[in-house]
Amino acid sequence: IAEDFRDRGQHVLLIMDSLTRYAMAQREIALAIGEPPATKGYPPSVFAKLPALVERAGNGISGGGSITAFYTVLTEGDDQQDPIADSARAILDGHIVLSRRLAEAGHYPAIDIEASISRAMTALISEQHYARVRTFKQLLSSFQRNRDLVSVGAYAKGSDPMLDKAIALWPQLEGYLQQGIFERADWEASLQGLERIFPTVS
Repeated sequence: IAEDFRDRGQHVLLIMDSLTRYAMAQREIALAIGEPPATKGYPPSVFAKLPALVERAGNGISGGGSITAFYTVLTEGDDQQDPIADSARAILDGHIVLSRRLAEAGHYPAIDIEASISRAMTALISEQHYARVRTFKQLLSSFQRNRDLVSVGAYAKGSDPMLDKAIALWPQLEGYLQQGIFERADWEASLQGLERIFPTVS
């Protein structure tokens, strides 16, 4: 259906829930016809079918249409080494990783910024915007690595300039990453929020 609309020149948003269930169904079929299991019980044909499915999205050959697709992937206990999640990370243009730890802490949306990535981002945003994003992630990562030291008061201020800056900006960083269920934040508002945290970038 999505391909038909794309071929008519429409821009389609496709949401598939989920790649994991698709892979499980393909596994059952492959095992039933005698294909030997490989990685965590998944036969090799499953990992050949995933890229074939995913690569059907994108721009059409003619007519100017496109399919932008979001595929969900389920993992047991936030296992980042799950073979389907690992395969999806390798073949998709980016991934948004949800964290059980953040959800349990009441941090919504529960997106793990450090584990998430967009391979297309550099082609879509300005150099200044990218510099702010890079600085944001560096500070976030620095704080998360040293969170326990900061929490128990074992960190000596001045020993790490990057961490000092992360601690000073932490309320703003954490606030920027949270959004209420009825709160609307468009592209411009998000960009302005980032500029307020980092008025100047190098």
